[in-house]
Amino acid sequence: MTGMADLQPTHFTWRMEGSVAVICLDRPERKNPLTFESYAELRDTFRQLVYAEDVGAVVFASNGGNFCSGGDVHDIIGPLVAMEMKELLAFTRMTGDLVKAMIACGRPIIAAVEGTCVGAGAIIAMASDLRMASPDARTAFLFARVGLAGCDMGACAILPRIIGQGRAAELLYTGRSMTAEEGAAWGFYNRIVPAADLEKEAVAWARTIAQGPTFAHGITKTQLHQEWSMSLEQAIEAEAQAQAICMQTHDFERAYRAFAAKERPKFKGN
Repeated sequence: MTGMADLQPTHFTWRMEGSVAVICLDRPERKNPLTFESYAELRDTFRQLVYAEDVGAVVFASNGGNFCSGGDVHDIIGPLVAMEMKELLAFTRMTGDLVKAMIACGRPIIAAVEGTCVGAGAIIAMASDLRMASPDARTAFLFARVGLAGCDMGACAILPRIIGQGRAAELLYTGRSMTAEEGAAWGFYNRIVPAADLEKEAVAWARTIAQGPTFAHGITKTQLHQEWSMSLEQAIEAEAQAQAICMQTHDFERAYRAFAAKERPKFKGN
């Protein structure tokens, strides 16, 4: 086990608000694009979160009024045009590994989206567990607009689960922007919050979640993703086993004793 409070990444910012980790891409003058290096460092960071005892939840926040403008045109798109198939596949697998690492990190992730949230930035928001937006948020899976398929980094599997098949098809075929109001109506965004309050509200929400039974939250996150590929009978059995594991935790006992004493339980994640 390890702690991540002292993490000093190179390609994005990282800070701890109690047990909440706050991540921001750090190129606000370019609306925070991704590079080969930032993809890899984000992937490795989310992989490390599996073992971090001091992180109960994550906020992926905006910076300078924007969330993420996707892959950098000069640092990623240009070099990709010159690559051979083997190199291209290595890149697309790496970007997919970021989504897999976010899903497998065992921590609830809240995306706090302002302004531009497009391409791979929209994917990061999609791969988060919960999403908040400012009223000016514009979210676009714009792969078709640059001559690519909409099936990028799990979009064709995950996006329909969030907003429905027809709506996902519309966004992926057209590459058009989804407004914050549309995103909230369609279930992509859980809440719309004024830009001035967005990060603060996201951290407060994450802190509330992190004060809960974090081991059990990790189980919930796992089951939310794994049960899509199960039959109902398999899902019910998987949940029976998962809940039996949670019933062996001290947090379950703490909750019982707190209830008996008419007190609020203080969970410790074990």
